[in-house]
Amino acid sequence: MELLVAQDISYHIEGRWLVQSVSLSLSAGEVVALVGPNGAGKSTLLSLLAGDLTPGNGTIRLCGESLHQMSALTQAQRRAVLRQQVALTLPFTALEVALMGRAPYLRGRAEGEHDHAIAQEALAQTETAMFADRPLPTLSGGEQARVHMARVLAQTTPILLLDEPTAALDLRHQHRVLRLACQIADQGGAALIVLHDVNLAALYADRVGVMHQGYLRAIGKPWDVLRADLLSDVYGVPIIVQPHPHVAAPLVLSLPEGTEGSGYTYVAEIR
Repeated sequence: MELLVAQDISYHIEGRWLVQSVSLSLSAGEVVALVGPNGAGKSTLLSLLAGDLTPGNGTIRLCGESLHQMSALTQAQRRAVLRQQVALTLPFTALEVALMGRAPYLRGRAEGEHDHAIAQEALAQTETAMFADRPLPTLSGGEQARVHMARVLAQTTPILLLDEPTAALDLRHQHRVLRLACQIADQGGAALIVLHDVNLAALYADRVGVMHQGYLRAIGKPWDVLRADLLSDVYGVPIIVQPHPHVAAPLVLSLPEGTEGSGYTYVAEIR
C-alpha cells in the first residue's frame, strides 16, 4: 500500500529551481533513503513531502488524500518529521521534549499516563531515558538529536520523514536510529530518510534515491542505483563500488580528486 505519493513536483524560489519534476512513492513496509551532494535538493524535497513547503506544481498524496487539503492536525497524526535543524533553547527536560510528540492527540487535554508511557518508551528506544529529567541544553549535540528522535517516535505515526538523523551521532547510535526506522517499516509503516552517508543508505534502505541539482537522477534497489558511474558524476569525485565484505550490500568508496591513473588500484564494480 502506498502511504505517500508525489507526482511530478517542483519547487523554486528567487528564480532558482530547488526541486524539479520529482515523482516518488513510499509504500508500507519500506525504508527509502535519499542521497546526493550538498544542495542537491534532498532537504527541500523532504520539506515538500512533509507539507512544510507547497510545490509550484505537481501533487502529493498522504495516506490516499491530498496533502495540502489536509489539516495540520491530521498531517501530524499521519507523518512525523525530524528536521535537519531543531531550534529549541528553552530548558525543557528530555521527557518534556519527548512528550511534545503527543501533542497531535491531546486536543486540549493534559498529558495522561498513556502519553507518558509512550514518551518514556521512546526515550528508552533512543537510549536517552537516563536524561529524562535533564534540561535539553545541558545535553551534548548527539544526545539532543536522540531526544528529538524520541519525540518523533512518540508521535506514533505510520510515516517517518527524517532529515539527516545520523549527522550528530556516533557510530553506534547511527545504526540504532536507522534500525528504529526499519522497525517502524517492519510494523507496517514506512520511513523516508535523507542521508549523507551512502554506505548507511546501502545497508538500511530498501530503495535509494540519488538527487542532483534538484532532479531525482535514479531510484531503486541499492545495487541498481549505487553505481560507480552515476555516483562519480553526481559527487564529482572518483568512486568505486564493490561488495561489502560482511553483508549483502554495495560498499561505496571515494578517492581523492585527480587520482585517476596515478597508481591507485581500482577494484572493478561487481554485482
